[in-house]
Amino acid sequence: MKNLRSFFLVLIPLYAYGAAAFGKQVEVIWETAHAGNPVLPGYFADPSVLVQDGKFFVYATNDPWGGETLGCWESADFKQWTFRALNWPTKAACTSATSKGAMVWAPSVVRAKSGEFFMYVSVGSEVWVGVADAPLGPWKNALGDKPLIAGNWKPEFHMIDAEAFVDADGSAYLYWGSGWNWTNGRCFAVKLKADMVTFDGEPRDVTPANYFEAPFMVKQGGKYFLTYSNGKTISDTYEVRAAVGDSPLGPFVEIGESPILASNMRNDLISPGHHAVFAHGGKSYIAYHRHRLPFEENTAFRQVCVDELTFTDYGTINKVVATHSGPAFVQGRAMAGNLATTEAGAVATASSVAPGQFSGAARVIDDNYATLWTASAEAKGGWLQLDLGATKAVKKSVLRFEYAWKKYAFTLESSADGKTWKRLSDQRAGGGVSGSPVTVEHAGEARYLRIVFPGTVAGKEIGVIEWAVF
Repeated sequence: MKNLRSFFLVLIPLYAYGAAAFGKQVEVIWETAHAGNPVLPGYFADPSVLVQDGKFFVYATNDPWGGETLGCWESADFKQWTFRALNWPTKAACTSATSKGAMVWAPSVVRAKSGEFFMYVSVGSEVWVGVADAPLGPWKNALGDKPLIAGNWKPEFHMIDAEAFVDADGSAYLYWGSGWNWTNGRCFAVKLKADMVTFDGEPRDVTPANYFEAPFMVKQGGKYFLTYSNGKTISDTYEVRAAVGDSPLGPFVEIGESPILASNMRNDLISPGHHAVFAHGGKSYIAYHRHRLPFEENTAFRQVCVDELTFTDYGTINKVVATHSGPAFVQGRAMAGNLATTEAGAVATASSVAPGQFSGAARVIDDNYATLWTASAEAKGGWLQLDLGATKAVKKSVLRFEYAWKKYAFTLESSADGKTWKRLSDQRAGGGVSGSPVTVEHAGEARYLRIVFPGTVAGKEIGVIEWAVF
């Protein structure tokens, strides 16, 4: 069975979009080593992409279903990402008399004509606004202790998923709105005054056909494309659709190419949506979340992916070809000099493997953020081990855990024979370490390295996405 599976892992990458000999894209399957999608390690949804001063910033919901704050990632090349803890927004700082229980969701970050950065974010089923002088803050409530859009503004609809759009002349607009119980989504839009927190006129209902939530404005060729999500993010029906108008406030008519991004169950591309569009290298790209794999309906463990967005010759949006490989600029993420790769002869083993993780520990050295090793929850701890194939000089380990914002307590050990172990680092103080990547210095020589976990993390399985050694 193992040999048969290995055969199919070699064969299957050729099937997805046809053979290269026919001039079509050759796609990889989701487990393929070095796949570029997802671009972020861990579970994140509702991405907002900011390109500023030669750097990329991705702000996103911490999955499942948000957290006390947001996920924020910074990169110079869209390949190596560092998790950044923001001081704002937090559930505590964004709570009013009209707030509901929903956590921090769905950020939209833009730079205003003034040069300041504004973030529109859903907290407690209402929209809050933050302002900062730099992408990483410090951020603060732009309106003090009140939301921009209260939860009871139109209680029959869901006041979430606010997205800001800054036109070429510096004029700004805000779009938001969803429904309840996966039905009756409405989209509201309004022009913003120069302060970015005052409505310039009354909000309009600009809901196009087949709208549920997550609006995002795209301008192309003098036309305004309102793109948005429809369906259920917890099933395979979530998708991105598009409507077009002559002004930022519509009216909007759905384009014939809708949906422009949808599930492809055959290729394990499931429930893509709540997206952002950004430019890079003279091209347009769409960042969106999809379900983790293997797919589990009614869950919200989503991952951020990127693919190219193109326009038709007659001025509308082409259907997006969603891939596991991702566009060229997100590929080639593997770091030079990494000793912990199959190409370098490394082998990974573990004390236990959670059900469904049928590739086991080998997932931590495949340079693929869609895969990971998780220990069995019943094990209440365990170890993850690397055999580097020979005794080598080692300086540090670079780890990406399943949840960047949670603490992981562990010790790191080395061995020459896999029997006698020497402790190199103890990361148990204060409940452990958080972040991504987590770098552990351990200069010396070793053939074997082992991470020992004393127990579960916040009641969840212990999960490691990637382990690199230099």
